[in-house]
Amino acid sequence: MERISQESQKGQESQEGQPSQERHERLTFRLDPELTPAFLDELTRLWADVSNAGGAIGFAGTVTDEEVRPETDRYAQSLAAGRHRLLAGLDSAGRLRATAFLGFNTHRLQGHWAWLTTVMIDPSLQRGGHGRALLDAAEEHARALGLEALKLTCRGGHGLEHFYASCGYKEVGRVPGGLRVSADDYRDDIMMWLPLL
Repeated sequence: MERISQESQKGQESQEGQPSQERHERLTFRLDPELTPAFLDELTRLWADVSNAGGAIGFAGTVTDEEVRPETDRYAQSLAAGRHRLLAGLDSAGRLRATAFLGFNTHRLQGHWAWLTTVMIDPSLQRGGHGRALLDAAEEHARALGLEALKLTCRGGHGLEHFYASCGYKEVGRVPGGLRVSADDYRDDIMMWLPLL
């Protein structure tokens, strides 16, 4: 298991105008943590919390842990099979607070790059620099794995493409209305690319 510590950015303030101690807590990023039942419960809870706070991570609207758990279990199977690697952001108490998954391609012409998926930060830590630190750690691990690029998709309407662009990703494609989040709410499916060479 590999570890990277990243210090979140300072100087951010909470909504009340006071600095948030929790928001600036240091996270330690670990590649491939042990997938214990307790850890999978934490992953499920984090996913539901992020989604219910408005995060664009595969669900629309309010979700329960029970609705998220099948997705968590699918990731666990893929991790066990070596099709994904998990980068976990842990706080000083060892609680899961952030994730990013590296998904490997099976096509012989695409093995030089990986997908970056399910990029999540605990809502209580957002706007504290942890998202940028998570992407930096993912980039470092991807390079160490010999990858030449990372690709991700994000949902339009949240401004996520601007955040990823500020971290070095370039928009390389957009499918207008490619995501339907409700009967009358269609969002662009935006593809972003980060060369690592």
